[in-house]
Amino acid sequence: MIEIKNEKVLDWVRECAELTKPAEIVWIDGSNEQLEALRKEACDTGEMIRLNEEKLPGCYYYRTHPKDVARDEKRTVICTTYQKDAGPTNNWVQKDEMYAKLRPLFDGAMKGRTMYAIPFSMGRPGTEFAKIGIELTDSLYVVLSMNIMTHVGEAVLKQLNQGADFVKCLHSKAQIDAKNKYIAHFPEDNTIWSINSAYGGNVLLGKKCLALRIGSWLGRKEGWMAEHMLILCIENPQGEKKYVCAAFPSACGKTNLAMLIPPKHLQEAGYKAYTIGDDIAWLRIGDDGRLYAVNPENGFFGVAPGTNSKTNNNALLTTRKNTIFTNVCRNLDDNTVWWEGLDQPAPVNGEDWQGRPWNGQTATEKGAHPNSRFTAPAENCPSIAPEFFTGEGVPISAIIFGGRRAGAEPLITQSFDWNHGVFMGSKMSSETTAAADGAVGVVRYDPMAMLPFCGYHMGDYFQHWIDMGKKMSNPPKIFNVNWFRRDAEGRFIWPGFGENLRALLWALGRCEGKAEAVETPLGYVPAAGSLDLTGLDVTDEEMQEITTVDKEVWRKELDGLKEWYAKFDHMPDELIASLAKLELALD
Repeated sequence: MIEIKNEKVLDWVRECAELTKPAEIVWIDGSNEQLEALRKEACDTGEMIRLNEEKLPGCYYYRTHPKDVARDEKRTVICTTYQKDAGPTNNWVQKDEMYAKLRPLFDGAMKGRTMYAIPFSMGRPGTEFAKIGIELTDSLYVVLSMNIMTHVGEAVLKQLNQGADFVKCLHSKAQIDAKNKYIAHFPEDNTIWSINSAYGGNVLLGKKCLALRIGSWLGRKEGWMAEHMLILCIENPQGEKKYVCAAFPSACGKTNLAMLIPPKHLQEAGYKAYTIGDDIAWLRIGDDGRLYAVNPENGFFGVAPGTNSKTNNNALLTTRKNTIFTNVCRNLDDNTVWWEGLDQPAPVNGEDWQGRPWNGQTATEKGAHPNSRFTAPAENCPSIAPEFFTGEGVPISAIIFGGRRAGAEPLITQSFDWNHGVFMGSKMSSETTAAADGAVGVVRYDPMAMLPFCGYHMGDYFQHWIDMGKKMSNPPKIFNVNWFRRDAEGRFIWPGFGENLRALLWALGRCEGKAEAVETPLGYVPAAGSLDLTGLDVTDEEMQEITTVDKEVWRKELDGLKEWYAKFDHMPDELIASLAKLELALD
């Protein structure tokens, strides 16, 4: 039985219960006994389906409303006292106005339902990086998913009872009403309110909401960074480990890189790769002047379509037990799951992601939604690093930015220095994917892959990067990558996936002053012969194409970049100077 002694916690829960009017309140302690009872309840009510226990032990299926299948950026708002604090790239509503709008929607939203109170920690409880939150929800899916994605249990309860501060997270699926759906962040109040959605990206409030939008606000205030980044460990044949962070927009290969399997040639040479995080990194400056990163999450919320034994076998193996699958196709013959890109035959007796009969041999529509997901414990991952379990942070040698661009950006480019690296991140652009509502394939700027996740004015966010650089005596080197260059026929030139390690090894060589490079207007690119291409089916001409900066193309890119910068009423002088230097170099 949970006993909460923190009066601030009790007062807040009481206040939320008076507003939402649940039939009862159940506190989540993270025990197997309690969670198993809740899983059974979720299956009994039809909210979830238990999958084949022999083939997928401990796995469940969950389906969302057809209009509630992705992060809803239009309905995601930052609510501050003044608009200047949210900036031009966030949807802003004055915070008092937003509370006034949301209270009638939450009023009685949990009538006849149970309110579940989930104390959780982002980051290992008790470590320097950790932040505590409490999510109140009427969704069993949220309870069971938060148990995978965050740290839930006695250690968190102990800290709360000792008076620890916490982020106040209130969610109700209410009526799953698209017209009244809001994911509202109140950074000045350490508060998040989400209503009328049941899709993970909008309702698992420890993830993007706390770890990035509220986290970035707290990071600026407290002198650290919350970033949309994977954390990867690369071990060389001598047993030396180096760590990199990398930022990519959702569904642009971030999880694949985080769980990278070295190609055969490099495996035989003795290289190894380990996963620390696939989506979010919290970074602090250590006593030695280096930048240290930790993954605050405890699980993976990955995109299912395209995941298979060739593209990301580590991710596939991670989902084999204790995983919740969302909006994939279900094979009724053996009660397992399937999605497009999975290297198994499509079911002939199946249900698609909307629960309709589906035959993979005759269907004209996809069985799984393009943004269907798996929520899996990180400890399942075959490549998980021992450092993941400490929560203490690892020293970062290189920061990688990358997007999905068919042209323009070279395979890999090193910035001239830290400030130029911030400029490199600020101009990052990508073609949109199915991970967010809206058109697919449109090029948009997404600096540091944080456009949807920065909880404050992005001009101030860039300044925070500049300021953090000034505080480091040994900052990481910064690089930009593009695995998605296409030739004239539209085919990918670079093979990608595990082969991307070749480019990362060049980057780490640059960090140690070893690999050779050529200076271009964008930064340093690999010199001919400086990348290990042993056994790779890429010609010298193709390598030249993907490492050459086309000045004519970049003069056109410059126009879009100036237009992008013009959105901000203030920007760091260092970025304005880098933009001017790029224009001069192109001329």
